[in-house]
Amino acid sequence: MLTQRLLVAILLIPIGVTFIVLGGWPYALLIIAVLGIAAWEYWRIFKSGGFSPSPFLLIGGAAVLALTRFLLNFREADAALAFLVMATMGLHTIHHERGDEHSATDFTITIAGILYIGWLGSYLVSLRNLPDGLWWTLQVIISTAMADAGAYFIGSHFGKHPLAPRVSPKKTWEGYFGGILVGALGGALMGILWGIVTPAITPLRGLIMGLVLSALTPLGDLGESMVKRQFNIKDSSRILPGHGGIFDRIDSWLWAAPIGYYLILWLW
Repeated sequence: MLTQRLLVAILLIPIGVTFIVLGGWPYALLIIAVLGIAAWEYWRIFKSGGFSPSPFLLIGGAAVLALTRFLLNFREADAALAFLVMATMGLHTIHHERGDEHSATDFTITIAGILYIGWLGSYLVSLRNLPDGLWWTLQVIISTAMADAGAYFIGSHFGKHPLAPRVSPKKTWEGYFGGILVGALGGALMGILWGIVTPAITPLRGLIMGLVLSALTPLGDLGESMVKRQFNIKDSSRILPGHGGIFDRIDSWLWAAPIGYYLILWLW
């Protein structure tokens, strides 16, 4: 399992960094594809539990929100959300008329997925569109990834006290605090490196970013685990050997992107 995880990571990291560096349409299309697959996995989880959220609106909604964010930033975002909410209500009302007995629940599941994956995930686009967005995006994503890796390895070797035994039995407080330490130190180190090319990022800002992200983004991981736990599912899919699905890989980033975006706007 560990070997698979490492091999897949070694393959994906250069690809991801390349698209982040390219920015523009290549990066936007990558994010649209990633969010679309995650939305499909989200649909698959609830479908396995006997519910029928709309795959068309989940996947299409995530794509529309990410595309709107790329083309217009936050202009017309409210219009896109209003359209998606009305389309979702209309579709599930039709389904109920045709005999679906849990259309109201399906409506809420569909809306939740559009917002959670599509709206939050679109901050990955907004982050890249900021001034010095290349470096801020790398700062946010790598800090979060380092915190995840730190929590995994420290928790695996030294973890004794469960963090959330009902939601994710293998996660420990030792791993959580280890992730914060690694994320904060890694953020400061990147602040030193990125500071060579842009004055926007300093070691202190990198430290703060890494500290905040590593403290809060595990809730994204736990939140996805909560959804899977209800339906007794281990992974959202098997697309990535050793890692599970795309939703499993971006669960922390769905929190990291908006948190990082607003930290940059409000603090600096």
